[in-house]
Amino acid sequence: MSSSASASWVDESQLLHLLASHAAEAFYLMDEKGLVTYANPAAERMFGWSREEMLGKVLHDLIHHHHSDGRPFPMSTCRLGLVMTEGRTLKDHEDLFIHRDGSFIPVYCSNAPILAEGRIVGAALVVHDLTARKRAEEARAEQARQFQLLIDTLPHLAWMSRADGTCEFVNRPWHEYTGLSMSESLGYDWTRVVHPEDLPRMLEHWQRVLGTGERYEAEIRIRRARDGEWRWFLSRAQPARAADGRILRWIGSCTDIDEQRRAAQERLELLRRVQAAHAAAEEANRLKDDFLATVSHELRTPLTAMLGWLQLLRTGRLSEEKRGRALETVERNARAQAQVIEDLLDISRIITGKLHLEPGPLDMKAVVEAALESTRPLADTKGVTLELQTGAEPLPMRGDAGRLQQVVWNLVNNAIKFTPREGRVTVQLGPLDGVVELRVMDTGMGISPSFLPHIFERFRQEDGSSRRAHGGLGLGLAIVHHLVELHGGRVSAHSPGEGHGATFVLHLPREPRPAPPLPPAPPGSVDAVPPVRSALAGLRLLLVEDQEDTREMLRLLLEGHGAQLRAVSSAAEAFRCLREWRPELLVSDIGLPGENGYELLQRIRALPDGEGGLTPAIALTAYARAEDRAKALRAGFDMHVPKPVEEAELLAVLAAATERLRGG
Repeated sequence: MSSSASASWVDESQLLHLLASHAAEAFYLMDEKGLVTYANPAAERMFGWSREEMLGKVLHDLIHHHHSDGRPFPMSTCRLGLVMTEGRTLKDHEDLFIHRDGSFIPVYCSNAPILAEGRIVGAALVVHDLTARKRAEEARAEQARQFQLLIDTLPHLAWMSRADGTCEFVNRPWHEYTGLSMSESLGYDWTRVVHPEDLPRMLEHWQRVLGTGERYEAEIRIRRARDGEWRWFLSRAQPARAADGRILRWIGSCTDIDEQRRAAQERLELLRRVQAAHAAAEEANRLKDDFLATVSHELRTPLTAMLGWLQLLRTGRLSEEKRGRALETVERNARAQAQVIEDLLDISRIITGKLHLEPGPLDMKAVVEAALESTRPLADTKGVTLELQTGAEPLPMRGDAGRLQQVVWNLVNNAIKFTPREGRVTVQLGPLDGVVELRVMDTGMGISPSFLPHIFERFRQEDGSSRRAHGGLGLGLAIVHHLVELHGGRVSAHSPGEGHGATFVLHLPREPRPAPPLPPAPPGSVDAVPPVRSALAGLRLLLVEDQEDTREMLRLLLEGHGAQLRAVSSAAEAFRCLREWRPELLVSDIGLPGENGYELLQRIRALPDGEGGLTPAIALTAYARAEDRAKALRAGFDMHVPKPVEEAELLAVLAAATERLRGG
């Protein structure tokens, strides 16, 4: 480069202009009076004044002459003026300058005095337009405000934590729900509102995800401030990462799921109940099938024995001893069938709520002794010792003597059934704290703990299979339980386990009264039947029975006691015979072919009195329920006698009817 060219570049004013003209900041030079001596292109662009318009003008009067609120801004208080008067350098300060159109521009500026031989001859000013930065700051502030508004209007409890997991922010719903302020929620202080049972599990999970960076999710209970209620929340958090993958913070929320959780629990409970009901229905079907099979077995087994022995009797080849054995077997098995039927009827009455008591004064000691006497033959046959332990005094109380005897009989019979040969059944009876206590203890096979809770349920047997070792329908204990409850008492079963025997404990309330007279002998006792031959002698009796075997048996029985009998097998024959023969008493079955017993009696009651319309009638039928008895009496029968019936009981009924008929 030539020396002349180098000299031109050395000129400071040219160098200054070259640099300033390419700068993004506005650049001004002023003389000692504040008049503009230089302005670069950026100054023109920034404030709207051309350089020609600015040169020779006081810069303060152009861009700094009043405040943004309109107040005057004198030169004497202007920082630009201080530079000129005091020679003070002001660096990097913010201010508001004025555009030519009157708008204000936020600026960032520095100004310094120009000195010559120690004297202030001017000043330099560099101005940076902050409009873009201020707008960005305002935009960020607005975004922050909108974010705060958004986060506060969410229905969730929102929060943010640092990378180390310590809380640094919670939203307004968090404050309102928990009652904790921002400062009370920071760090780990928020844990005070988490349920103590959930906190250890939640913190363990939180520390684990802080280490792995995985998504956090947990169900916890958070206490509500206004009422102290613990409600279930789903707590979730995601890590916010930098571009390099570092975790900057965690952003999370807690969503109230209490209602959903309760609904889910209700659905689970409903499902459990449905499954339980389904299982119960299946179990009920199984029990029904087992029970029907058992009923079939319990009816067919004695029937087989009876038919077999009766066939042998018909051959006429049995010795006198075997004939007696045959008759004993037939009678024993018939009674077994009758007991099965009676148990079924009792259960039917229990299910339909039609089993009723006929209470009266009784001696419980006499009831127990009578029950034991009826079960003693079974004990002797099995080789089981049967023992009664009671005091000498009577035990007066009120109750249904027949039903209580049935209770004791069932308990003792059950104990004998499950006690092996040379075992013992002990019955203890006595007063205890205002009640009568009965204990039936055996040394038998015992009851398994799994079956003990079901011991009094209907149709339940510990072994209901075809391989079971003991017979019966499994109804006796269910009948006992119901009869005891009807008496206001309670019964319980106890057993140490299989092979260790069982104890049944019965408590019955008693009334504190003087010992009442002993009740009459139980119904059905042969000794209670009055002599009947004289009562039935000459009685004109019409018998209607479609079953030939039963009809012939009743014919022989009644004719043997002096009755004049005509026996027919249908309602049509009975109606014709009644009008022709005019019997004194009608004994009719209900289940007849063609026209049943109800319809027969309806036709009879429609006859005039002189033609037999008022003939006394007794229903002797296998329809033995309480409602069957009521229906028979409503139909016009004078009495209802269920089958099977004991000979003595039937003769007593007929004798009573005959006595009333003859005005005795």
